[in-house]
Amino acid sequence: MKRLTLTFCFAAIIFAACNNESKTPEETTKADTPAAATAEKAAEPYTMPDSATMMKNWTAYMTPGDMHKMMASWNGNWTGEITMWESPDAPPQKSVGKAVNKMIMGGRYQSATYTGNMMGMPFEGQSTLAYDNNSKQFISTWIDNMGTGMMVLKGSWDPGSKSMTLTGKMVDPISGTNRETDIREVFKIIDDKTQTMEMYCPGMDGKEFKTMEIKYTRSK
Repeated sequence: MKRLTLTFCFAAIIFAACNNESKTPEETTKADTPAAATAEKAAEPYTMPDSATMMKNWTAYMTPGDMHKMMASWNGNWTGEITMWESPDAPPQKSVGKAVNKMIMGGRYQSATYTGNMMGMPFEGQSTLAYDNNSKQFISTWIDNMGTGMMVLKGSWDPGSKSMTLTGKMVDPISGTNRETDIREVFKIIDDKTQTMEMYCPGMDGKEFKTMEIKYTRSK
């Protein structure tokens, strides 16, 4: 508890410093303009909570809850039957991959590693799934050996359909530029041994279509 208290106090000092950093002459001049004054007035003032409230809030933020328990139930080895489409009218391309899920950092995040083949080449991917207690959102990051960037998606869980819908953007690697494209993923729990993931993105006509579907089956 003593170490935790010291951590909270240290973070409070850093946070206060970040909110009260000295301004350069240029920043002071900008802050004195009417537009800046209006924006500052419109911004909601921040009041630093007392230390007891800070500890309570931070403890709530860092404590795994029901969503993390649900994520932990997905731990283990999975086999994925992958179907991909290059365009809405293109023939499907099928392959098989493996996934291994495990909770990390005291059950706060789920790390998953993926292996398989894509376009005739060995494929490796890694994702980290988080549930943010403050924003009440799921956040997913993805990296693989087919690129050098990172995809970040955010979304929510629908208990009625037992599905998670995540949205975000990813760099379009074939454009040769920093062009980004919209991505939507729908992750659904069928039963304890079966899950599906569908990925959607815009086609050449700008209309969204399903570009990937993976059926996961829990391995014995």
